[in-house]
Amino acid sequence: MGIVMGTFSLQSKPVNYRKDKDDDDLEMTMVCHRPEGLDQLEALTNFSKRELQVLYRGFKNECPSGVVNEETFKQIYSQFFPQGDASTYAHYLFNAFDTTQSGSIKFEDFVTALSTLLRGSITEKLQWTFNLYDINRDGYINKEEMTGIVRAIYDMMGKYTYPALKTDAPKQHVDAFFQKMDKNRDGVVTLDEFILSCQEDENIMRSLQLFENVI
Repeated sequence: MGIVMGTFSLQSKPVNYRKDKDDDDLEMTMVCHRPEGLDQLEALTNFSKRELQVLYRGFKNECPSGVVNEETFKQIYSQFFPQGDASTYAHYLFNAFDTTQSGSIKFEDFVTALSTLLRGSITEKLQWTFNLYDINRDGYINKEEMTGIVRAIYDMMGKYTYPALKTDAPKQHVDAFFQKMDKNRDGVVTLDEFILSCQEDENIMRSLQLFENVI
């Protein structure tokens, strides 16, 4: 989760909190997409107005148009994983942020997801992670989907992180997950099965928390 936070906030310029509302409104009209007002975003997220201001400055610094497309998202995200190929995982992550499937991420999309990942409840975080793995958005995770995500994570981390990684490691990882998660053995994992398995098994939760570090 720290990677996404760092992507748009660590490079942001210092915020002048005394800047009045008229100046903020004028600044926001200069981009292609104007985000929701701070009051509305504060009500929808777990961030304060000051935190939202910092996040917005950083987001606009990277994305002056007010929106980020997939190609730009991949370029920004890949900077943090020079030792591997992050393009496939960035694609999956972009789709998870782009909840409306519009082909772009607005500031509202970004902070809403970030709020869940950083300050949401365990259940909310697990629901978001489930949606990441549910690539076709049919309400289920199948082995193909989970294998795609896990393989993309291994590709992104690169050979320097896993020097002795076997080619079938993603499949073994997914098989172990499904053995524990697919309670009724129907070949897919539902949201309820996913959340229950994670809450019951600390090993699964730890594995997912490791993967959260690349979000």
